[in-house]
Amino acid sequence: MSDWLTFIIDAFALMSGWEIFAALLGMAYIIFAARESQWCWPIAFISTLIYTALFWEGQLPMQALLNFYYMGMAIYGYMLWRKHGVAEDKLVITSWSWTKQLTFLLIATVLSVITAYYLEVTETSQNPYLDASVTIFSVMNTWLMAKKVLQNWLYWVVIDGAAIVLYAQSGYFATVILFSVYTILAIIGFISWQKLYRQQSS
Repeated sequence: MSDWLTFIIDAFALMSGWEIFAALLGMAYIIFAARESQWCWPIAFISTLIYTALFWEGQLPMQALLNFYYMGMAIYGYMLWRKHGVAEDKLVITSWSWTKQLTFLLIATVLSVITAYYLEVTETSQNPYLDASVTIFSVMNTWLMAKKVLQNWLYWVVIDGAAIVLYAQSGYFATVILFSVYTILAIIGFISWQKLYRQQSS
């Protein structure tokens, strides 16, 4: 037990200050997003910029590309939320039907398998199937969040759980803590948005 505790302490001591900073910004992003604040997106941009560099250096190319994509989505999300925030036609929360959700899951799964197979053949990822799945589902789910689809928060719970395993295996321990908090905040975000969805529907 003491050896395991020593390993954890040593691992945290070796963590980059940039990783810790990016993780803290990531937590702030989720909190602001749950409150429907447009400022979640600039915070996300800075956090993902740092992670893009960290993951590229750490030989997790799919995660680096994912965070590069997040940077673009942060700009898109900010512009979209800001536009509707100052207009009368505020962007409202929507709930997807089961048909849409199953289609979403099927497409994401197929793309994940194809991408994972490529990563496995080219030997460009430490964990091709987990790396690909987290990336593909995150890419598609970020679009749902920007569009304020209620179910995005439930998908994040599963995606974040998978990411925790991936980052733990890759040695990004501050990011493991971040995604553990993400999982809890995703549940809180769903409850918050569900309440707002009911209010706007009444």
